[in-house]
Amino acid sequence: MKFTLAWLNEYIPAEGMSAAQIADNLTMRGLEVDSVTTMFTDLESITTARVVQVVKHPDADKLTVCSVDTGDETVQVVCGAPNVRPGMVTAIAKPGVKLPDGTKIKKAKVRGVVSEGMLCSARELGLNDDHQGLIEFPEDVSSGQPIVDVLNIRDSVIEVDLTPNRPDCACVRGIAREVSSFCDGVLKPLVPSVTPLTGTGLDFEVLIQEPALCPRYTARKLTNVTVGPSPRWLQQRLTAVGMRPINNIVDVTNYVMLECGQPMHAFDFSTLKGRKIIVRRPSPEENRFTTLDGSERQIAPDMLLICDNERPVAVAGVMGGLETEITETTTTILLESACFDPVSIRQTARSIGVHSESSYRFERGVDPDLADTALERAVNLIVELTGATADPTGIDVYPGKKEPLTLQLRTKRVCSLLGMQLEQDVIADHLRSIEFTVTELDASTLHVTVPSFRVDVERGIDLVEEVARLVGYNEIPTSLPFIRMDYPKRDELRSLRQTIAQLMAAQGFYEAINYSFVNEEHLDDCSIQETDPRRMVTRLLNPLSEDQSIMRSLLLPGLLENIRRNINFQRTDIRLFEIGKVFLRETTDPLPDERFLLCAVISGQRYPEAEPFYFANQATDFYDIKGAAVNLLHALRIQATVSDTTDPAFPQQRVQPYCDPTQACVIHDGGLSIGSLGAVHPKTLKAFGIKQPVYFLEIDLEQLQHLTQIPKQFTTLPKYPSVKRDVSLVVPDSVAAGALLEAIQNKRQKYLESIQIFDVYQGKPIQTGFKSVALSLTYRSATATLDDQSVDKLHNKIIDFLMSEFNAAYREGI
Repeated sequence: MKFTLAWLNEYIPAEGMSAAQIADNLTMRGLEVDSVTTMFTDLESITTARVVQVVKHPDADKLTVCSVDTGDETVQVVCGAPNVRPGMVTAIAKPGVKLPDGTKIKKAKVRGVVSEGMLCSARELGLNDDHQGLIEFPEDVSSGQPIVDVLNIRDSVIEVDLTPNRPDCACVRGIAREVSSFCDGVLKPLVPSVTPLTGTGLDFEVLIQEPALCPRYTARKLTNVTVGPSPRWLQQRLTAVGMRPINNIVDVTNYVMLECGQPMHAFDFSTLKGRKIIVRRPSPEENRFTTLDGSERQIAPDMLLICDNERPVAVAGVMGGLETEITETTTTILLESACFDPVSIRQTARSIGVHSESSYRFERGVDPDLADTALERAVNLIVELTGATADPTGIDVYPGKKEPLTLQLRTKRVCSLLGMQLEQDVIADHLRSIEFTVTELDASTLHVTVPSFRVDVERGIDLVEEVARLVGYNEIPTSLPFIRMDYPKRDELRSLRQTIAQLMAAQGFYEAINYSFVNEEHLDDCSIQETDPRRMVTRLLNPLSEDQSIMRSLLLPGLLENIRRNINFQRTDIRLFEIGKVFLRETTDPLPDERFLLCAVISGQRYPEAEPFYFANQATDFYDIKGAAVNLLHALRIQATVSDTTDPAFPQQRVQPYCDPTQACVIHDGGLSIGSLGAVHPKTLKAFGIKQPVYFLEIDLEQLQHLTQIPKQFTTLPKYPSVKRDVSLVVPDSVAAGALLEAIQNKRQKYLESIQIFDVYQGKPIQTGFKSVALSLTYRSATATLDDQSVDKLHNKIIDFLMSEFNAAYREGI
């Protein structure tokens, strides 16, 4: 939004403030000023001059040689303007002066005659487009005065970058209203009074067929109109803010729009068929319309049109039609001042590709109560500038009239939110300064009526914001926020998920993220029984496709789909994991229970990126996925156990239907199952189109979260040396090697530091039904060096215990 300082001063007396001061105050009230530009600085060196004598040029029929009094001297200037004459006062650019278009004036010969400057037209001075002759000043103007003083055009242009919620400031009077809040001035009304628009005794009518899109339409007819150029002051004002003057009628409508924010349009009344204005949508056969710029536009069925009795004459709120435009022959006009729905105008402007000054304001919201006042202002200007006669009344169709919004504002709440103490009458005065109507309900509450032009004020908190703006943000006390010094409690499950993701990535797995919407056929592919709780799925009401019709109750199918896709792209060595939610419905509750699970899969080569010479054809197997699970539990410091599903100590465990029963384990803590691992069943692999073995791991993170972690322990570095003893025992096949470790650890021998299995062997010369287990035991004392005798005594005691407990014997030949 652009305006000049002189224009602003017509509505609010702010002469005591500079343009920079006004810009700073507007910015601090939320109206950011982009620029402040001094006008006509390039005309400072151009002065008035009086033509003393005019003679014909000796070598050119269309040129004259003029003697010009510049105030300091009399110079000779060659001129080609047709209106030059002795005694006229015009503008002269002396040698060395640069014109607004960049032309530098020099002393030169024109057809052999010396010219010491240039007499200028209005267009050459950048004042308007008039190039018919020299600019003229009154004859009583003396020579040598700067033309900026003679024309009284010393002014500044201020440009404000408006936010979409402040359409009330898209006009000079709206800016003046804001300025009045900090300069203690009284805002001047747009017009002294408004002519009642009774609609009686008129020879035209207005019908609104779409009241939802056109809440108000006012119109007034003027006769005996003389169309011509606008006066210089009007042209200069429009040019200063970037608008091109056209003629006095169009210029007035643009001027009033810039002045008060109400877009207007003038129709040539003689071109309106049936002397009727109808606001409606297009009929089926109306699909093309030619606008004022001569372009033919495509009309959509949802657009709003202004029509006469036969055809469209304007696109409502955007642009008028070519057939009803104001021309030099126009003598009678119908002036429109209306209000249209912002959404409709925005869609129309975008659809036809026209974004005008009019649509800019209608898109953001125009005050419907302003229509008759703006119409009165435009009528008064047209009568003044053209000598027209206005009808004594007009038409005002107002189907969308609304009661003004009223709000209650508590003083205590304002002070609390702003962090400062304000008296109730001070708050009321601030709101009244921008034309809010305020009355006191009681000693602590104000009754505020929101003006219709403030479409952005809807709630009490908006009034508090207005008070903050008007008080001044710099006046609000600065205070540091209250921050608690204690560490905020972290989401333990989220921390666990992050830790597991890091640990899985450290083991060479890549994280996958799949959709929670899956195909119901996945349950059949995984052989999930009808009685399985995972069959109680949550269905989507409007699925994007059949492949995404239910919320997943398993993570494994998504990863198997990932494996198949990777294999199709010849990526056969795969390690993936996903941490995500599954959705289980254990009751009739329509909302499922959401649980976080970890699922990991491996397939292909064990060392896919290693040297093939050393690690060729080492395919992954069951022990790779088991090792990944053990490593994960060890890193989390959780003493869960990985056991065969046939372990008689845990009869409640069962093999997952999608797991190969010959390669399956369960992860548990005592009697609590927290997950499973194993090889994916060949039947399931076939259903997913996978032809190579796949091994999986599943852990319920909700269960894992509640398990006790082993506390972190730190010990000093040992001062005394350790002693190692190795032993190889033959035990029955039914004895698990891990059982030997567990039995020794449970004995809690004083000096036993660690124990490891370094070999398990079956075959000759070991007797059938037995196996050899080799153990390495490390002994150390924290207070002294152990001698061999002490170590041997302790070591033999452990060996005797294993022999008696597990029917073990020394392996011979070692």
